[in-house]
Amino acid sequence: MNISNMLFKLFDLLKTAGQQIFRLLGQLRASTTGTGKIPGFSFNLGLAPSLLLIYCLIIVVTAYIWDNEPDAFNVHSNALEQASGDGSKLVTGYTSTAALTHIMETLLNKTGGYLSNDRFPPGVFMDNVPNWEFGALVQVRDMTRALRNDISRSQSQSVEDKDLIIAEPQFNYSNDSWWLPATETEYRAGLKAMYQYMARLSEEDNGAQFYARADNLSDWLALVEKRLGSLSQRLSASVGQDRLNTDLAGDTAAQQSMPGSAELHLKTEWDQIDDIFYEARGAAWALSHLFKSVEIDFAEILKKKNALVSLRQIVRELDATQEEVWSPIILNGSGFGFFANHSLVMANYISRANAAVIELRTLLSQG
Repeated sequence: MNISNMLFKLFDLLKTAGQQIFRLLGQLRASTTGTGKIPGFSFNLGLAPSLLLIYCLIIVVTAYIWDNEPDAFNVHSNALEQASGDGSKLVTGYTSTAALTHIMETLLNKTGGYLSNDRFPPGVFMDNVPNWEFGALVQVRDMTRALRNDISRSQSQSVEDKDLIIAEPQFNYSNDSWWLPATETEYRAGLKAMYQYMARLSEEDNGAQFYARADNLSDWLALVEKRLGSLSQRLSASVGQDRLNTDLAGDTAAQQSMPGSAELHLKTEWDQIDDIFYEARGAAWALSHLFKSVEIDFAEILKKKNALVSLRQIVRELDATQEEVWSPIILNGSGFGFFANHSLVMANYISRANAAVIELRTLLSQG
């Protein structure tokens, strides 16, 4: 079904619902006594199907509106906006921190708000956007961890930044807590600390630092490499694969807790295929913006290492994952079968981005 037909049917359903509402109001006026009360239960029971239909239509329309991924944003314009137009505040690290906070703001304030912890319709029935949220959230957590442990510190013995000490555990709070405390409450507390850190970056006497060094960037890239590698394997398992066990390959003295099979059969459960797909899209969306901001804040290092092209190739692969999905469902055809396999297409882009990350780390490690 194409978009125009879907919209036509949606408007037709809304028209029908409107007619039901006007009919309901007419019956309500005719059934009301001089006291303003509605007599009997037969009237209410007769209206129950109409009320249920109207409620279901409201839920469907709301879910249709909420089921959209946020658009991309310009990291430089975003940083300038957060600096209230004052270009002098755009010191090293400001753009990356501003991108990080904007990603988190997007998770919390997009259309429909934060959906991963919803307990009522339509959010409780939706899974695409919540999985997208989780993918982006993991990248926020990793970048915040890198900021706290490496990028904001001059050496391993230096003191941790006071605001990042707060922000990092707040962002690692459970992503689906509905109440006491709600996930949004904890994440907003982390955002407040991140904004304080960002403000202190451009203030001379407040001690906040962002060290744009090759080793710090490489440490964050190591986290990204592992995340992308895992996503690539999970996406590829959509069709089922028989793999040799390489867990201990390369080290003759290596051991593991329990012995494993020589061959492994990996296959994603059918009801998790779209979950992993949208998690990967969310992760790629967040990473694309973080890499674009890194290009600005680590510009001198990247030029010195002749690594700028490698970083831009990563961004290109990540942006390719954000193309419009025209199919109403995530298809899971076999490798060279008749139907498409969206998971394998996504795995291709993620794998190529991961290969470029590995290459970038190699360039950074060279003198």
